[in-house]
Amino acid sequence: MNDTRTSVNDALPLAVSREARETRHGHRGAVIWFTGLSGSGKSTLAGALERALFASGHDVYVLDGDNIRLGLSSDLGFSADDRAENVRRIAEVARLFADGGVIAITAFISPYISDRQRARQIATAAGRGVPFIEVYINAPLAVCEARDPKGLYARARGGQLKHFTGITDPYQPPVDPEVVLHTDRDNVAACLDQLLAHLRPVLALR
Repeated sequence: MNDTRTSVNDALPLAVSREARETRHGHRGAVIWFTGLSGSGKSTLAGALERALFASGHDVYVLDGDNIRLGLSSDLGFSADDRAENVRRIAEVARLFADGGVIAITAFISPYISDRQRARQIATAAGRGVPFIEVYINAPLAVCEARDPKGLYARARGGQLKHFTGITDPYQPPVDPEVVLHTDRDNVAACLDQLLAHLRPVLALR
């Protein structure tokens, strides 16, 4: 076979186009990137969004710590470099889902602006036309720490966890996200309504 590709990024055309897959699915593929502090409500809202979209006939999948950190990124820690590599891997996987016409929802702290910008570039590179929707789950540190569903903040305050975002490591809020949800003042249903109102026109076939 004569393969004239010169680099890993110089990929051959898909045998089945994303547009064809999107037509079959009845919606666009997309990457919906949830970011926010631990305890802000990312996983709760990602799950609620997945259920709502699935119930309405969308092909959708959530990527989070349970299925990424325990497998694909099981070799990574939580240093800035390891977080950057984790985000890169997540973005690449999410982009593959989107290229397949699936809505990929990611729920990770992803604390650094530069890493999230890189994720956007990966998803939208080479004129793919994949929508990338950054969703900032905005809840004050004090609220997230009061929730502390897994006891992580308490362990970080006690010096048992290194590189814990919000305590020993920084969180850089998005500068211009597509959606901002305030989980300290709005409940899950209200946040989900806001999110769906933004997503419906984005996911509709052109």
